[in-house]
Amino acid sequence: MILSISGLASGYGAIPILHDVSFDVADGECVGVWGHNGMGKTTLLTTLLGYRAMTRGSINFDGKDVTRVSTHHRARSGMGLVPQGRQIFPTLTVAENLRMGSAVSGGHLKGVTEEVLELFPRLKPLLQRTGGLLSGGEQQLLALARCLCGEPKMMMLDEPTEGIQPSINEEIVDTLLDLRRRKSLTLIVVEQRREFIAALSDRVLIMQKGTIVQEVLPRDLLAMEEFH
Repeated sequence: MILSISGLASGYGAIPILHDVSFDVADGECVGVWGHNGMGKTTLLTTLLGYRAMTRGSINFDGKDVTRVSTHHRARSGMGLVPQGRQIFPTLTVAENLRMGSAVSGGHLKGVTEEVLELFPRLKPLLQRTGGLLSGGEQQLLALARCLCGEPKMMMLDEPTEGIQPSINEEIVDTLLDLRRRKSLTLIVVEQRREFIAALSDRVLIMQKGTIVQEVLPRDLLAMEEFH
């Protein structure tokens, strides 16, 4: 297993959000986390990467206990996050955004960028354009590419379809599937759109009120009635 989480709990000050979350992720697997707004999905990802402090539990990543390890060292060990809202640098060019991603791992920009751009050909003619001038879909592709420049072993995506037109969603799915085939990259995808999460995931964890309440196959998620 590349990731093992046991009894994870965290929150915002005195307000608890996550409650006794436990699951494992195999190397090269894609695990979806599905649930409505306010159920703790984003808090789960930010806690895994160390942005949100834990109150209980343990996190083991790539054979090491990272429970008390800093965010910086978790990123250096191979955890990557594509945050909700993309959070690219709007005043930097596409090339400069990618350079920032490469700096996370201390990698060499040129070789990494060339490899990543083969996966994201739409970005090639945009390298000198500032991030703020890109469309929403182009910004999402840039956010994915920037994360990959950090050479993660596991990529976590937080609501990647938010504000994106359907045609770009399909492109993102195709790119991520290709990425899995080429690199055997482990993915955790937090998403509300069932079709998107089902197209990528090997299995789906359903989150409600800060805990995992059910695990289903992608086809079963699509067949489910509205979950309350």
